[in-house]
Amino acid sequence: MNDSENTLIAHLDALRRTLLRCVTVTALLYPVGYLASPYVINALVQWSFPESAGKLHYFAPMEVFWVQLKLALILALALAYPWNMLQLWRFLLPALYDGERRVLGWWIVFSSVLFFGGVAFCTGVILPMLMNFSGGFATPELQPILGLANFLNLAGWLMLAFGVMFQAPIAVLLAVRFDAISTESLKRKRPYVMTAILILAAILTPPDIVSQVALAIPTWLLFELGLFLAGQMKRKGEQEYEQA
Repeated sequence: MNDSENTLIAHLDALRRTLLRCVTVTALLYPVGYLASPYVINALVQWSFPESAGKLHYFAPMEVFWVQLKLALILALALAYPWNMLQLWRFLLPALYDGERRVLGWWIVFSSVLFFGGVAFCTGVILPMLMNFSGGFATPELQPILGLANFLNLAGWLMLAFGVMFQAPIAVLLAVRFDAISTESLKRKRPYVMTAILILAAILTPPDIVSQVALAIPTWLLFELGLFLAGQMKRKGEQEYEQA
């Protein structure tokens, strides 16, 4: 067996140990997530569910149990996220130069802040607004009967959509950093970018204009932030090149 094969086996073994540590910690936190899931459900419902929509219902004997199991996994992954990112960082660290280590470290922090910021924005602002909009259709003759699983599926999907779309500055910075596109070209193509954002927002959200616009506007603002940061990064690189 030559040195390259030994190196590949060593890297695969290190990756296996890294993934095993991530899975182990997530599994250990799963019971914590399960115990917390009823409180999370109650808090989410009380915060975002309007009185006009009545109360949530469940339509199968084991529906609440299965919902809590799925929510427990999401909570366990969220609680284990810092540990899992640290393990990934340690796995990649030996293969990176000093400059790449700094860039990757900032990328992980920035991406994490944006993702959880998107989730928090969705939970605190968008979900109550959407549920109140939905509850506004209720009349004495027309009363909604909303299910627990449907509500939490909607909430989870919206949180994921906002977390992903809030990565817009990261996407812009990476595209400019690796010369996939220039900042000048992105500025000229703003109408196309806005159209793409609206299409993605329509795909990732329920078929209502409220949630689509609520996702598209902050995503557009974050795109502009990424464009500004990319311009600053480019100017800084040019200044360092001239000084060298």
